[in-house]
Amino acid sequence: MMSTGSDSNVTLWVKSELFSYGALPIAPHPRLTFNNIKKIVIYAKNKGESCFPKISYSVWRHIACNKLLLTEDLSWMYFHTCHLFSEDISPIERMEWDQEMSNCSTKQERDQLKSRVKVNTLKFVLYLYVQQIHKVSLKASLVAGDEWPTTRSSSPDLDGTGRSTPRGNKTLDDHSHLVYIQSNMHEILELLVDPESYNRNNPSESLVSVQALSAISFLIAGSIDKCKSLLPIQDIAVLQTVQHRTGYSKVIGVQTVQHRTGYSKLTKSFTLRPLQLWIKDCLVQNMFGISACIASGRRLSWAGAGEEKDVKSETKKRGKIATNAHVVPKEHIKGNKIIIMSQVSKQTIGRSSNTLENSSVKIHRCHYSYLYLLSPLRSVTIEKCRSTTIVLGPVETTVYLSHCEKVTLIAPCRNIMISGSTLCNLYTLTPNRPVILGGNDTLLLAPYHTFYPSIEDHMNKVGIGSSKNLWDQPLCVGPDHKDEGPVWELLPVSEFFTFNIPFEVEGTTTSIPGGLPNKYQKSVTQRQKQIDSWQKTVKDAGLNKQQRKEFQELVESRFHVWLAETNYKRELDSLVVPPPSTAT
Repeated sequence: MMSTGSDSNVTLWVKSELFSYGALPIAPHPRLTFNNIKKIVIYAKNKGESCFPKISYSVWRHIACNKLLLTEDLSWMYFHTCHLFSEDISPIERMEWDQEMSNCSTKQERDQLKSRVKVNTLKFVLYLYVQQIHKVSLKASLVAGDEWPTTRSSSPDLDGTGRSTPRGNKTLDDHSHLVYIQSNMHEILELLVDPESYNRNNPSESLVSVQALSAISFLIAGSIDKCKSLLPIQDIAVLQTVQHRTGYSKVIGVQTVQHRTGYSKLTKSFTLRPLQLWIKDCLVQNMFGISACIASGRRLSWAGAGEEKDVKSETKKRGKIATNAHVVPKEHIKGNKIIIMSQVSKQTIGRSSNTLENSSVKIHRCHYSYLYLLSPLRSVTIEKCRSTTIVLGPVETTVYLSHCEKVTLIAPCRNIMISGSTLCNLYTLTPNRPVILGGNDTLLLAPYHTFYPSIEDHMNKVGIGSSKNLWDQPLCVGPDHKDEGPVWELLPVSEFFTFNIPFEVEGTTTSIPGGLPNKYQKSVTQRQKQIDSWQKTVKDAGLNKQQRKEFQELVESRFHVWLAETNYKRELDSLVVPPPSTAT
């Protein structure tokens, strides 16, 4: 027998970012099947240079709307999301494109601009295939012992208890990502096979070119030095040390050489079956995922306050904040550096730091708290939080709000998705339509209504401008949306107030980026006139010193009563935390 086992120095793992923020946590469109996705590759190859190696949105829109019967809105959302995660576009280029889009006055002009956008064809078909992770399977549910069509996750929760949690999604489940890739590796690689080299009689003998394999780096990362540095999977697969691996054959009694990845220097391609076995053999759980961060992350002692000082306070569990920033290679920060905030309760936390910058933040089970994360961020997941206000710096990719209740979110972000949440208020600045998925109820949408002095500098770093804001144009995706009973509404003007961030931060921004929509600005202006009028009335009243003192005491007394009745007193009392700093 030949010796087996993975190459001792090779480690491959499934990237979590695409699954967490690219795969919509709903059942995929029924026509988005493997066979149909494979036909896209064949179609693109036949169309020549206009579709391969990059496919334009105009071609994809034709396929999606005319062949797969997807809506145009859904087609564009898939395409621009894939473009966001797969193409290396500078922040300034993204802002310029947003500006061009905001300058378009007609649908025809917008369509012409969209038609110029292209993505790598093979990465795009892999992106479409990844949507299948949320496909409800009767067979899988029966095997797992669940009542169909519920979905159930068995990976460790963020508190490390390992409880089986019915999430309805797999955004934080590294294990599910790994199992999905392992179970479907043959089909994934088959999508990368050049149609001309496909072996119909024996598909496992089909060839995958080095260039085609590079597309899978969209899904899989790798290292040969214990994660001190990362390499694209195609570079690892052709390494001499990986290719030629010595084994001993008991049958013939001699040393033999294995070509583990099935690579041929002559054809510069891989045979599908050995490549598939090699990848599956080297796959481990995400080295920079949630589970790894929980197990070996560094605890962060971020200053917090506002915990209730009662007899039980000493026995209460403190929130957990941890990061893997110390182990992520500096050149691979994006999508890999994670900060976890779990079970923060009745606290105010304000932070702006190098550790926070460009990180993927996971906010989990936080209750009755005020969280200010004032740095440019990569992505943010807010899951199972309740009665919490979350103020974010600009988010480069996506904010995903999942299974939350009474959460107020204030954020500039490129994308936002909401699923399974109720009674949440969203104040956003976003160049893309907010995506409202299933299970939501009573969502209030409002324009971004605050600022801090360095926010515009942070927005420039992640490529989010203020010229285009589609906060009030949500895209409802899924079967449980009805025109006569929408789950969302725009915040009434009468209930709109601007928001002040109670920390001192260096910077030059002195107003809300992009300003407010006219009707909201008029409301704010009118309210300010009322305040000015009241102050003038008090000034002109001619009160003596004693009367002014009595009047001041009366106003303060009424104000404190109002603070207590509205629960704002605890929020103000909690603002004894140190201001955001550049420390860890």
